[in-house]
Amino acid sequence: MARYIFITGGVVSSLGKGLASAALGAALQARGYKVRLRKLDPYLNVDPGTMSPYQHGECYVTDDGAETDLDLGHYERFTGRAANKQDNITTGRIYQEIIAKERRGDYLGGTVQVIPHVTDAIKNFILDGNEDFDFVLCEIGGTVGDIEGLPFFEAIRQLGNELPRGQAVYIHLTLLPYIASAGEMKTKPTQHSVKELRSIGIQPDILMVRCDRQIPENERRKLSQFCNVRPEAVIPAYDAKSIYEVPLAYHKEGLDTQVLDAFGITGAPSADLSRWQQLVETLSNPEGEVTIAIVGKYTVLKDAYKSLIEALVHGGIANKVKVNLEWIESEVFEEKDPASLLENVNGILVPGGFGERGAEGKIAAAQYARENKIPYFGICFGMQMAVLEAARNLAGMRSANSSEFSGEGEPVVGLMTEWSKDGEKETRHSESDLGGTMRLGAYEAKLKAGSKIADIYGSETIFERHRHRYEVNIAYKDKLEAVGLQFAGTSPDGVLPETVEIADHPWYVGVQYHPELKSRPLEPHPLFSSFIAAAMDNSRLV
Repeated sequence: MARYIFITGGVVSSLGKGLASAALGAALQARGYKVRLRKLDPYLNVDPGTMSPYQHGECYVTDDGAETDLDLGHYERFTGRAANKQDNITTGRIYQEIIAKERRGDYLGGTVQVIPHVTDAIKNFILDGNEDFDFVLCEIGGTVGDIEGLPFFEAIRQLGNELPRGQAVYIHLTLLPYIASAGEMKTKPTQHSVKELRSIGIQPDILMVRCDRQIPENERRKLSQFCNVRPEAVIPAYDAKSIYEVPLAYHKEGLDTQVLDAFGITGAPSADLSRWQQLVETLSNPEGEVTIAIVGKYTVLKDAYKSLIEALVHGGIANKVKVNLEWIESEVFEEKDPASLLENVNGILVPGGFGERGAEGKIAAAQYARENKIPYFGICFGMQMAVLEAARNLAGMRSANSSEFSGEGEPVVGLMTEWSKDGEKETRHSESDLGGTMRLGAYEAKLKAGSKIADIYGSETIFERHRHRYEVNIAYKDKLEAVGLQFAGTSPDGVLPETVEIADHPWYVGVQYHPELKSRPLEPHPLFSSFIAAAMDNSRLV
C-alpha cells in the first residue's frame, strides 16, 4: 500500500515547496522506491492555461495534454517520471465536477457542502491510482491560513485519520528570517505558522526551515520545543547555488531518513545519489561558457520560462559548459537595431508566446540570426516568427502575417480549425473557449531523412509536447522551400508543419512544439544539447 507525504507551507509563499517535494522524491528514488508527486492548487481557475505568465509563471504541459502548475516540471525533471492530468488538481476543477454532478441529480436532492462533498472529492483525487507506488507526495499550494486552502488542509487532516496508522506523514516548510539589525534568526514566524497548522488539526512530523545561514543550536532547539517536532526532524533548507544540489543537500541533512523514520521503516536501502553528485560536479567545474540571448515577451518574470531555462542548463551540462543568459524584451527591436544587443552573443533563442505585442521584434531577431550566421532556435511562436521572416525577406511576401494578429495580408500563420489526435478529428473555431482548446500534449511528427533535425534526434519519428492555437500554413511550403527554408518535419499526414531549418546555416532550427518540457538534468534534450554545441562553435569564431 502506498504511503502518503503531505507537504505544506507557511509564513510566506514561494519558499520552494515544489522544489522540496521534487528533491525529496529524487532522494527516495535513490533508495529504490517508486514515487509519485501530485500538486493541489487552491485557486478557482480550472487550470493555469488561461493565466498570465506574469501572475503564475510557466504553464506546464504533460504528454496527455493537461495544462498544469509549473511545479510539475520540477517533479518530472527530478524524478524522470512523466506526469499526467491526474497529478494536478485545482479548486476550480473540483467545483466544476461537483456542480456537474449536482446538476445531473447525482446527490439525490441532498445539500452540497464543502464538508463532505468538496473534501471527499479532494481525498478521492489524492488516493486514486496509486497502487504501483511506494510513496505519494502531495504538495498543497499556497500557505497555511489562506482561506481558499482550507478545504485542502481539512481533506489531508481527515486522511491522516482514515488511512491505516503510520501511512501518512506531514512536512511543513517555513521561513526562518535573519534580522540583520538584531544579529539574530527569528523563530517566531515559524512558531505561528505551526500554531496555525495545529489549530486545524495537523501536527507536522517534519519541519523544513528555509534559511540563508547555519541555524544556531539554540534556535533549532527552540523550534523543536515550541513546534512539537523532534530535534532531528528540524531540517535546515539552505539556499543553494543550483537547484540540482538540493537532493544532495536534503539527504545530507537527513530529510529522507527522517521521512522513513516517521513511517517506522527500518532497514531501508541506502541512497545512491552518485548521478546527482556527478551532475553537480559538472555544473561546478565547467570547461567553458557560452552566452545565449533569449528574445521573449515575458522576460521580467523568469518563471514564465522556467522549463526553458532549465533545458538550457541541461544543454550546458551535456557540453560541460556554463550557459549565460541575456534576457531581451523583444519590443526593443522594434525601435533599436538588433546588432546593438545581439552582436556578442553565441546563440539566439526565441521562445513561445501569445499575441501581437513584441512579434516584430522577434522577427527582427530571427532575421539577424539568419543573416549573421548565429545559431538560432525558434520554439513554437519563435518558429512562426522565423517563417514570417523568411516569407517576407526571402520569398518576397512583404504582407506575410499571422491571423493571430490581423485578418490582413497573406496568412502564412493561421488558426488551426481541425487536426487529428489519437485517430480522431479535433475541431476548433475562432469563438471557441480559450481554456483547454489549443493543440495540447504529445503528438507524433515525422522527420525528413538526412535533415539536420533528424540527425540531432537520431530518429525520423518523434513525440513532442505542443501548446499552441496557430499553425504555419502548409500551403506556403513549396514557396518557402524554394528560397531555402526547409520543412524538415511534419505531422504524420503531412498537413501540419512541425519543424523548419536552413541547410546552409550553421544551426537554424524552428520547432512548433516545446522540447524544453521533456528535458531532464540527467537526460538533456538532444535539441538543447545540439544548440549549445553550436553556440560553443560560434563562440570560437567570435
